[in-house]
Amino acid sequence: MSTLRFHAIKETLTRIPVTIEEKERRSAIFGANVFNEATMRQYLTNEANKSVLDAIHNGSKIDRSVADHISTGMKEWALSKGATHYTHWFQPLTGATAEKHDAFFETIGNGLAIEKFGGGQLVQQEPDASSFPNGGIRNTFEARGYTAWDPTSPAFIYGTTLCIPTIFVSYTGEALDYKTPLLRALHAVDNAAVAVCKYFDKNVKKVNASLGWEQEYFLIDIALANARPDIVLTGRTLLGHSPAKGQQLDDHYFGTIPNRAMAYMRDLETECMLLGIPVKTRHNEVAPNQFELAPIYDEANLAVDHNSLLMDIMDKIAARHNFKVLFHEKPFAGINGSGKHNNWSLSTDTGVNLLGPGKTPMSNLQFLTFFINTIKAVYDNEELLRATIASASNDHRLGANEAPPAIISVFIGEQLTNVLNELEHVTNGKLSPQEKTDLKLNVVGKIPDVLLDNTDRNRTSPFAFTGNKFEFRAVGSTANCANPMTVLNAIVAKQLIDFKSEVDGLIDKKDMKKDDAIFNVLREYIKTSKNVLFEGNGYGEAWEKEAKKRGLSNNKTTPEALKAKVSKQAISLFGELGIMNKVEVESRYEIEIEEYVLRIQIEGRVLGDIARNHIVPTAVKYQNVLIENVRGLKEIYGASFKKLANEQLKLIEEISAHIEGINSNVTKMTNERKTANKVEDLEKKASAYCNKVKPLFDKIRYHSDKLELLIDDEIWPLVKYRELLFTK
Repeated sequence: MSTLRFHAIKETLTRIPVTIEEKERRSAIFGANVFNEATMRQYLTNEANKSVLDAIHNGSKIDRSVADHISTGMKEWALSKGATHYTHWFQPLTGATAEKHDAFFETIGNGLAIEKFGGGQLVQQEPDASSFPNGGIRNTFEARGYTAWDPTSPAFIYGTTLCIPTIFVSYTGEALDYKTPLLRALHAVDNAAVAVCKYFDKNVKKVNASLGWEQEYFLIDIALANARPDIVLTGRTLLGHSPAKGQQLDDHYFGTIPNRAMAYMRDLETECMLLGIPVKTRHNEVAPNQFELAPIYDEANLAVDHNSLLMDIMDKIAARHNFKVLFHEKPFAGINGSGKHNNWSLSTDTGVNLLGPGKTPMSNLQFLTFFINTIKAVYDNEELLRATIASASNDHRLGANEAPPAIISVFIGEQLTNVLNELEHVTNGKLSPQEKTDLKLNVVGKIPDVLLDNTDRNRTSPFAFTGNKFEFRAVGSTANCANPMTVLNAIVAKQLIDFKSEVDGLIDKKDMKKDDAIFNVLREYIKTSKNVLFEGNGYGEAWEKEAKKRGLSNNKTTPEALKAKVSKQAISLFGELGIMNKVEVESRYEIEIEEYVLRIQIEGRVLGDIARNHIVPTAVKYQNVLIENVRGLKEIYGASFKKLANEQLKLIEEISAHIEGINSNVTKMTNERKTANKVEDLEKKASAYCNKVKPLFDKIRYHSDKLELLIDDEIWPLVKYRELLFTK
């Protein structure tokens, strides 16, 4: 056994689970480190408190003079909690979070000092905009960019630092983060949904998009993970033969949580409670050492912040427990990867879930309005929605019999399918009194209060209705939820605007009653968008053929999928709603396509290094042992040695063939990479990496994984799957 592998396994086997004792009820500590409404009432003046609440609930602007009062109260609270520094906490287009810590400490002369934190420091700061991904918006020598406070997401203390959630924009005003477009999209869907809600309830003044994410992840002992260069540098295993036992016995899913993992989860959940992240569910996932965590639903912007913060916290807590968290969508071949299901709905300030069936025909008409409009939005923008989940890592997972396919379809279940079929065949024009009665009593009126148990779930559907919400199941585990949530809320906002325009047109121009107009428009939407509805097996080849007939896209790779982000339709959509201008849209496309290239490039370099510097030398070393064995047999037995050494000779030849296979394919991969690197057009470069470089990964892996089965376990250099996945 290699020295590194030996010490990694030895260190792992001596781990003692950390015991975490929960001393207080979770409800008692929830939000203790958050500058929430209860804390603001204690530390802010009435004027300052009202100003923040108006900004949160009504979107009003906070005056700079009031900001000084807010910052003073926030500082006093932070100091009382032991904070020494503050930071603007933001989400640049790196996919990670960013922060720069400044001390409250200031000198005032004569050897004296004070703790200082003013309104200007709260509201705005200036990080280097050229040092983050910007898609060409900022040149290297043009450094100025701004972070600006987002009062709708409360400040929090982590460790000894006051963290202030902010947006991040360039000097020229373009968004350089995930939060800014999300906030704009949420504003757009709020306005559009409120306007439609007025058909049913004049008292509705605000509609919030809600999000409930489900975070899947792997927990691997840190010593074992650090002994794998591929995990350290790429987040996944580029090599490794499947163990004899994987997930085929279905004995891990919902099984007893291992002690070490449970200690980690309890520690993590305590931190989440203090930071106001309402985590509620934990369980074993399908694959060995794979787990899931899910919170109670929250307003979408806050939920996105919570998920980004959670992923940071998970890494830090893991280190305390000698774990490494793997968020990669496919860290291990041959077993399930990880996703992050995004459960989405719309709710009014009057307490109504707009995607929840009601108790009366009128409330169900409202439900059907938002339900059908969402389906229509997905149908009209299915390529754009697919683009939001595209990444080098998620390409490994989509359609791999563990996740939805790359074809976007909507699952609604048998009962609602029947409802839509009945509505589709309503007579054109104004409804007769009999038709109105039939619709309201026989169709709309019979939609049950809760649909959760009235239809089976379809795990192969990328976008499924699950009773009172839509579940976007295709989102990858590493993703920032803001990306898919920005697009989903944007397309629904645009659809609701178009819907209202059509309904108002029928009311004004054709003198239709409101209900007649709504039914007529919904009926047409059902007809035009039903091709996106699919109840069957999304994994089958039959569905691929059927989807093609229906005109649905099937963009299987990231370079293919991302093109939808810069289509005329997408640019027009974002521009019309004020979510992103053309420059912002194109810059994001460039950032994401370049990231794809860089990730495949890094994986290729790491794979070549491991294959040639770890695997091949080990294979040669073992081959030499076999050769010495054959030579010894020849010396002892003379000409008859061949019969005795027959298996050894075959093994020597087999090893030679795999060594040659590795070396030749690494050479091909390196040459293809060099060729791709010379391509200046980023789109063509991504295509070259996707179609020329990446396919060679599998060929190199094939030969390496075969060698793993042939070579003496004692000298194999890499920690094996059985050790990574089954060490508790």
